[in-house]
Amino acid sequence: MDAVATVELEVRELIRRRGIDPVADVAGARAVVQEAVADYDDRAMSGGLPTLGDLDVAVKSITDAVAGFGQLQKYFDDPRVEEIWINDPKRIFIARDGVPELTNILLNEDQVRDLVERMLRTSGRRVDLSSPFVDAVLPDGSRLHVVIPDITREHWAVNIRKFVVKADRLEDLVRLGTLTRPAARFLEASVAAGLNIIVAGGTQAGKTTLLNCLSAAVPPRDRIVTCEEVFELKVPQRDVVSMQCRQPSLEGTGEVPLRRLVKEALRMRPSRIIVGEVRQEEALDLLIALNSGLPGMASIHANSAREAITKLCTLPLLAGENVGSRFVVPTVAGSIDLVIHATLERDGTRRVREIAAVPGRVEGDVVEMAEIFTTRGGVLTRADGFPPHLDRFERAGFDVAALLSDRGQ
Repeated sequence: MDAVATVELEVRELIRRRGIDPVADVAGARAVVQEAVADYDDRAMSGGLPTLGDLDVAVKSITDAVAGFGQLQKYFDDPRVEEIWINDPKRIFIARDGVPELTNILLNEDQVRDLVERMLRTSGRRVDLSSPFVDAVLPDGSRLHVVIPDITREHWAVNIRKFVVKADRLEDLVRLGTLTRPAARFLEASVAAGLNIIVAGGTQAGKTTLLNCLSAAVPPRDRIVTCEEVFELKVPQRDVVSMQCRQPSLEGTGEVPLRRLVKEALRMRPSRIIVGEVRQEEALDLLIALNSGLPGMASIHANSAREAITKLCTLPLLAGENVGSRFVVPTVAGSIDLVIHATLERDGTRRVREIAAVPGRVEGDVVEMAEIFTTRGGVLTRADGFPPHLDRFERAGFDVAALLSDRGQ
């Protein structure tokens, strides 16, 4: 056993004796590590023990092992790393600046399980044969997703999507090249005017970040209620209530699905409702909420603005046989005002590709749409469409014609 491993064992024993929770009290655990490293170094100087080498490196390595996530901790500390995933203990990948790469980390099955158990410790969630999937949020805001055999073929599949704060406001997205300034100005006015907005895109396209930035444009007096599978949204307003789903207990009871959260949100006097991601029949409850005059926003997986609307016309049908397209399609047309489609480009950058309006009309069971901004030559540019509810813009103090003309550039 090398010197670092020896000190790590001593540190774990000291932490146990002193009753320190290394996950909750990282500073306390680090102080124990520094104390143990200094003590060991003194003993090594007296002879007979292998030396630690660089003491700062030793402290970092042992702290990561005891209070962090071991060999993965350096990727948690790297702000350029956005996601970490484990296909098997010998194939561990990261996405740095949106570009995937294979790491040189080699673990074993027990180490992977230990890491997952450590990550789940503060969440109150579990993963086992009766519940082979788990979604949880780590203390730093990162999102954890785990699937275990026999759902996976052989190894535990682990995904950690870090909450990398690169943008808090729409202006930050302009700086990052995700949005143009005219489009950002228009979206800011649309949120202030109370339009209902859907953010569409694929995995890692930046939908949650875009929702966060849009929420920053909500007037400060508005009360916001958010509903999510797990907490990801970081709404900056002062009057916010955030809710997340709950898994069933070991007895199969106590589950709280997203549909229930959307229904409960309506009883909480919201001025706005934000749904983290619409995947299933909760789309019906969202549409009913938005159709009642409550402004809101949500995200959805879709490859274009048109496909997002098509999906919203389909998902509510999962809610029951008594829900038909004759009700859903016109409700979508009357409830959704704007669709923003974002993509993750091959070079790792995230860009808004189009912003489309939903005027509220239906032709032959097809919801009409109008492009407001579209991508031409790789640049988001003004198209010919106009948003609905011009009166709402006017009441909020915005001239849409000027906003979307050359003068709004």
